Amino acid sequence: MDTVITADALHTQHAHGTYLRERGAHYIAQVKANHPGLFDRVRRLPWRDIALDHYERTRAHHRHEIRRLKTTVFAHIDYPEARQALQVVRRRQDFTSGKLTIERVHLITGMPPGAASGTQLTAWIRGHWKIENLLYHVRDRTFREDDSKIHTGRLPRVKAGLRNLAISVHRQDGHTNIAAALREAARDWNRPLTALGLTG
Repeated sequence: MDTVITADALHTQHAHGTYLRERGAHYIAQVKANHPGLFDRVRRLPWRDIALDHYERTRAHHRHEIRRLKTTVFAHIDYPEARQALQVVRRRQDFTSGKLTIERVHLITGMPPGAASGTQLTAWIRGHWKIENLLYHVRDRTFREDDSKIHTGRLPRVKAGLRNLAISVHRQDGHTNIAAALREAARDWNRPLTALGLTG
């Protein structure tokens, strides 16, 4: 197994899955409500009855975090060469506020059972989330990308590229809060042009 691509829900598209599998790459793709049929089937699997594949407990950044991973073979996933469904449950408790959050994330993969351990799958998924915290989290929360109704042809890729450009330009301009940077840019049309080096 040479390449494993992790993807957020925007890229959980048949064309993308087919493209990767035709080139011998495996995928781990997140499934969210913007793919209602697939999401409903995966999340309604009998997860309570499925054995735990990986358990991890960490303390960092003023919080206690527990992650659980379950995987199951799922024969009739409507996605190119999908072989398994995954569920990750993240339980976080903030030491300062005491606030507890529990998040369930569902994914699919074309990897056959046993091709990767629960530890390895968890590492790939966590690696993707680290990237999301820097880029995709902003695209989802600030630009509401996962709510997009654009799924045709190259348009999702074009829109994602434009969002990435906007985020990168603002970060290079010294902004850490992208939402605030967008509001500031919207108040004066010269600001984005200056940031792009298009004005004197």
